[in-house]
Formats: sequence, C-alpha cells, structure tokens
Amino acid sequence: MELTMGRWASREGPLRHLDPALIAVALGLALFGLFMVFSATQQSLRTLGEDPGFYLKKQIAFLMLGVVVMAIVATFDYRLVKVYSGIVFGVLLFALLLVLTPIGDETAGAQRWISLFGFQFQPAEIAKLTVVAMLAAYLSELREVRLEHVWRAAGIAAAPIALIFLQPDVGTMMVFAAVLIASLVVAGARLRHIVILLGVAVFGAIIAFHLGIVKEYQIARLRSFLDPAADPLVAGYNLQQAEIAIGSGGLFGRGYLNGTQTNLDFVPEQHTDFVFTVVGEELGFVGAILLLALFAVLLWRGFRIALLSRDTFGTLLATGIVTMLAFQVVVNVGMTMGIMPVTGIPLPLVSYGGTSMLTNWAAVGLLLNVHMRRFK
Repeated sequence: MELTMGRWASREGPLRHLDPALIAVALGLALFGLFMVFSATQQSLRTLGEDPGFYLKKQIAFLMLGVVVMAIVATFDYRLVKVYSGIVFGVLLFALLLVLTPIGDETAGAQRWISLFGFQFQPAEIAKLTVVAMLAAYLSELREVRLEHVWRAAGIAAAPIALIFLQPDVGTMMVFAAVLIASLVVAGARLRHIVILLGVAVFGAIIAFHLGIVKEYQIARLRSFLDPAADPLVAGYNLQQAEIAIGSGGLFGRGYLNGTQTNLDFVPEQHTDFVFTVVGEELGFVGAILLLALFAVLLWRGFRIALLSRDTFGTLLATGIVTMLAFQVVVNVGMTMGIMPVTGIPLPLVSYGGTSMLTNWAAVGLLLNVHMRRFK
C-alpha cells in the first residue's frame, strides 16, 4: 500500500500533476450555489412552517458526495473510459427507456426521473457525460473523419436524443447537439459535412413542428421567446419575472436574502433552472460578473487540459466536457435575460439537484484525470 501511494505521489506519479486551480474554482462555484439555493428557498419554507435549511442541507450532502465522486473518477486511468464507454452507454439507454415506463416519475408534464430506495435521479443528466465519452471513444479511433463517420457519430447522439425527446427534455437534447458538433469539429470533420448535418437537423425539427410531435407548451415557450408580450401570464411568465428580478438588482443588488422577487417566489424554479435570477437580484451586476468569471476560469482550465492532452481521446473527452458545461451556462444565463428560449437546463455546480451535481463533479474528475496523465 505504501509503495502504491508512493508511486502515486512521486515525482512521476499522476498526483504530481494535479490541477489545484480547477478544483478551487469548481468548489467556489458550488459554495456560491449553496448561498443562492438557501436564499431561493428559505423564505417559502419558513412560510410553510418547514425547516428553512431543508434544501441547503440536501445540497451540502450532494456537494460532499460529488467531491468524493470527483476523487474516485480522477483516480483510475481515464483511458479505461474509452474501453468501457460502450457498456455504460448501453446501460444509460436502458435507464432512459425505464424513465418512459410506469417506473418513471412525472412532474409538471415531464417524465424525467426514476425513484429507487427513496432517492430520485435523472438519467438524462448522466447521459450528457456518457454521450461525451462515447463520441470521444468513437472519433478518437478515426484517422480521417469522412461523411459516413459524421452520420455514425450523429447516430450515437441520436439514440439518447430520441428517448429524451419523448420525456420531453429539449434542453438536454440541445446539449447533446452542441457536444456532437464540437466533437466533430475537433476530430477534423469537414465544414460542409457539418453543414449537411445541421441542415438535416433543421429539416427534422420543421417536420416535427408540422406533424404536431412537439408539445404545445414547448411551442408556447418558443412563441413567448420570440414575442414576450404575446402571453405574459402563462408561457411568458417565467421570462417576465426573471427579467424583473435581474433588472431590479442594479449594480450591487438588493442585498443577500433581501430580494423581493426571490422572497415572494415570483420566479418559478428559482432554486434550480432560474437560480441566476437570485444572483442578479440580490448581488446585482457585480455578483453576476463574479459568478460568470468563475465559470470562465473553469472553462479556461478545461480548454487548457484539452490542448495539453497526450492523446486524441483525452483531447476529445475534455473538449466534450468543456462544451457541455459552457453550453449549459450560456443557455441557462441567457434564458433568464430573454436572449435564449426557456429550457430546463440547470446552471452547472450552482443549481439545486443531486444528479446534476454528481454528474458535473464527475466531469471535473475526468478533466483532472486527463491533466494528471498528460505525461504518461
């Protein structure tokens, strides 16, 4: 045991090349999120006579477990992910199928969760990281990415996308699409092939709208994004209240725990998908910029790891993770300010949610893994 630990921490061992900045900024984001989750939930829980720290305590537990997951994921050689990605991908597809059966839990018209032994988890969140790994494993084996390879890569992403579309969860589908495009670009796919793929995707979306496959509330959300005044009390309500909350924060905010929009629960799902509105109202422009700066550092460290990786698989894995995180940040923040459609995408490491927290910490663990083994 001592010999093993000695090799692990030796001059040539992986631990020697740990990225402390990546860990520090991820912890900073998670701690930031704890304060925001508490502020978003404490007043409504007090009003109901419940423990105001209920969600905070659960989020702390998720965070602690997430750090453990990160440490475990960083321990084994990331190249094992390439070996077992197909098996994990198959298991996740099966889990996504189970969500659509009576085993799955339905909330607010969406069937996205599975409850086991008193715990609820969302397979679609785990599928994000699984698709990243599967695409990296496939594309890293190619010397040249031709059109048929582009279609096969699209097929890998299309399988979970189809199952998640049935839940429905448009936000996660968008994440898969972004990861697919980024992975193809880094793998060396030709621009015209990517344009063809995008054209087919747009054509498919148009057909889905015309056939009525897209649910009515999703169409209403899109309409409210294009014309917020069309239905301000229903489809446009979330967006309207989010913009009011962020706009009222001004430069320095109303002060922590002093947000009126937040305390009165005017913004729906403000501890999950709309947690950025709490930041904007209570901490203002300065607080929002601080949070976005932390995300910028996180993404920079991830992009740097992709560049430093010793093999194509590590580069594609890190690129996929960075794309996954960056896309979620852009869409989540953008939808609260009215520049992106409202979708169910959480803010990584900040929004409340166990599955999302554990998945994001596993992603950080994989980035650390690639960085620590860049010399061997």
